Amino acid sequence: MAMKTNRKWNVLIIALIAVFLFGMIFPFFWIFITSFKPSGEIFGNGAFRVFAHHPTWENYTQIFQKGILTSVKNSFIVATTTTVYIILIATFTAYAISRFDFKGKNLLLGLILAVSMFPQMIVTGPIYNLFLHLHLTNSYAIVLPYSTITLPTAVWILVTHFNQIPLALEESAKIDGATPVQTLFRIVFPLAAPGVFTTAIITFIAAWNEFLLTITLNSDANYHTVPVAISFLRTQFEILWGQVAAATTVVTVPTLIIVLLFQKQIVSGLTTGGVKE
Repeated sequence: MAMKTNRKWNVLIIALIAVFLFGMIFPFFWIFITSFKPSGEIFGNGAFRVFAHHPTWENYTQIFQKGILTSVKNSFIVATTTTVYIILIATFTAYAISRFDFKGKNLLLGLILAVSMFPQMIVTGPIYNLFLHLHLTNSYAIVLPYSTITLPTAVWILVTHFNQIPLALEESAKIDGATPVQTLFRIVFPLAAPGVFTTAIITFIAAWNEFLLTITLNSDANYHTVPVAISFLRTQFEILWGQVAAATTVVTVPTLIIVLLFQKQIVSGLTTGGVKE
């Protein structure tokens, strides 16, 4: 009787997982197949047909002619630069918060978390006025205000990971004659590598998908990132959904490849900090 009950629960759990996965994967699948449909099949009689009756590469041809690769390049430059400088700042900041005892430590962590909760629209106006005054609009300087959306999360994740590294390891290295810098780079940072790697991936994806700051600060199409470029795939009277689907497919590939290649490191980084010893 117990075995039958367990079997029913297993079937139910598998069914729920299957429904959940279907709900996650289906939108991406539908966008992919839509990218091969001509405009006449996206709407009208062919709207609910899974595969295109007359598949075409025209949507992809059009987006490449409109310079989607330039937008991909811009996104890669912005996301990579943001990731590098955010990781550098967040790593040292998180280490200092984790290792040093000072008054207001918890308050500081609370303030960092509070910053991440600010609606992005609130800071966009002041940032735009500052960039306009400093003549930084329409440039790659957009990476600077990206810290408002990526740095708080990065610090919080890394503080958790540094807290899991035993302080005794640093004390042993100090007894063995290692300098603070040697201890930091040869012992602490290698042990925190999974957390740093996970934070870098999360930061990269957040910067890659950012929209509001880029469209506000960079009106020049030569500096548009992919989310902004996709928003301009329209005419005066309609949105070019076939091209939008094709562009979405193209720009999703880099992040998808990164996640698939480094999924073990990402899972390791996310789970390591959650274990309390």
